[in-house]
Amino acid sequence: MPRNFLWGVATASFQIEGHLEADHAGLSNWLDFCRRPGTIFNDDSPMIGASHYTLYKEDIQLMKSLGIPAYRFSIAWNRIFPEGKGRFNPAGLDFYNRLVDELLANGIEPWVTLFHWDLPLELEKAGGWRNKDTCHAFADYAGFIAGKFSDRVKHYYTVNEITCFTAAGYGEGKFAPGLRLSRKEVNQTIFNGCLAHGLGVQAVKANAPADVQIGLADNPHCCVPFCETPEHIDAARKAFRLYNSPILTLIREGKYTEEYIAEQGEYLPEFRDAELEAIHSPIDFLGLNVYTPEYIMADPAAPEGFRQLPMPKSYPTMNTEWLRFGPDCIYWAPRFCRELWNEKEIYISENGCPSADRPAADGHVYDTDRIMYLREHLQNVHRAITDGIPIKGYFLWSLLDNFKWIDGFQIRFGIVYVNYSTLKRTPKLSAEYYRNCIQANAVL
Repeated sequence: MPRNFLWGVATASFQIEGHLEADHAGLSNWLDFCRRPGTIFNDDSPMIGASHYTLYKEDIQLMKSLGIPAYRFSIAWNRIFPEGKGRFNPAGLDFYNRLVDELLANGIEPWVTLFHWDLPLELEKAGGWRNKDTCHAFADYAGFIAGKFSDRVKHYYTVNEITCFTAAGYGEGKFAPGLRLSRKEVNQTIFNGCLAHGLGVQAVKANAPADVQIGLADNPHCCVPFCETPEHIDAARKAFRLYNSPILTLIREGKYTEEYIAEQGEYLPEFRDAELEAIHSPIDFLGLNVYTPEYIMADPAAPEGFRQLPMPKSYPTMNTEWLRFGPDCIYWAPRFCRELWNEKEIYISENGCPSADRPAADGHVYDTDRIMYLREHLQNVHRAITDGIPIKGYFLWSLLDNFKWIDGFQIRFGIVYVNYSTLKRTPKLSAEYYRNCIQANAVL
């Protein structure tokens, strides 16, 4: 890898912190959702989980022992503003101050995600992402955080995976708040998520020194040409732009594609030109959460000139149905972002996989399938960099086994095994592999 390539790990507050009501924290829509019987696998509760809230110093020492230079974590909005706005909670702020200071004292650079799905419950009760007031409350919160931490934190992500806290929660009903709204209402939540991002960019810029950088963490449709010939590459590039019309393309171009406008018609969200300008606010870097491919082939007979290929039941997956193994997607998604929008600085803000992790008789966890997954993806990151695509760093998901949203604790994504009964941490074989890659600054 290049000399200044940044290696990191990523987590999210709701998934690892536990103690979700400690020290005067407010409730979140996700905690409310989890308390409804039947919404989470086995009715698992995130209230203790990996207990990073109490064991963060131990976790930082783990990162240090692995030689990890950067840590991407999210701040729980409801710990800072229990009602989402208005009065702030000094105890919540103190926790993240301690976390940041401990990271820096151990030579680990903090990268902050301002919002990773857990919306303060009082804002949800007022309409959540259906209500543009939430976008402005987020901007106020983002500006507040930037003002408090930018003397030490130099990189921020606004929001993580807009589609997951909008369409999946308000349309599919599988995530918090568990609603199934009309098509137009869902489109409005997606637009409002984009607006929160844009207003958040402006708020951070207004409240932070000039050396602070702000970006987005998006999980785009990762379109891959089924065959690397010019016509299929062109088709996949076109599909990438169109499939990502409502979020990434909107943010990077500041307007909806003609195809999206024609497709949605009367279901388009309500917006103003000034809001589009805010959404298109300049960012310093683009974060891509990359997991799984969608294969595209050119088809002159199709209306768009391409078609997406179906995935057979035999297609290999990584211990969960949705995560299909296709490491070339981590090459093509950044490449198309570079070619479409001339991105200057791209980070892989998430990439990883679950494994059927179980300690062996000797106490070790031999997750060789995860090592295979990581190696293949990192080789494609290297290929992209070699081809001139400006990928500046890679954040592995995730440091710790954690609460995997509706899947509870049954799925483990960490390179460190967590015994949820004792809270003991055990680095897996993949942690040793990742440490070796970091030390060599190479794919091994």
